[in-house]
Amino acid sequence: MTEITLNKNIRFGKPTIKGTRITVDDVLGALSGGMTFKEVEEEYAIKRTDILAVLKYAAKVISEEKIGLLTVSR
Repeated sequence: MTEITLNKNIRFGKPTIKGTRITVDDVLGALSGGMTFKEVEEEYAIKRTDILAVLKYAAKVISEEKIGLLTVSR
């Protein structure tokens, strides 16, 4: 199974696909820009399982995000 790793010596510590220098950010940006899974696989020489690991990682990060409400005084 594909893993997402953090290493301060690779891409400034950004989360990357294990064994590559491809960041979660790279893949998410490509997908949000309209590329298909197949196009991302070909562009970055990664597998579908790598893309799915990126999406799983991003979902986990978002699910743990703390959201605070702002109070506006009048």
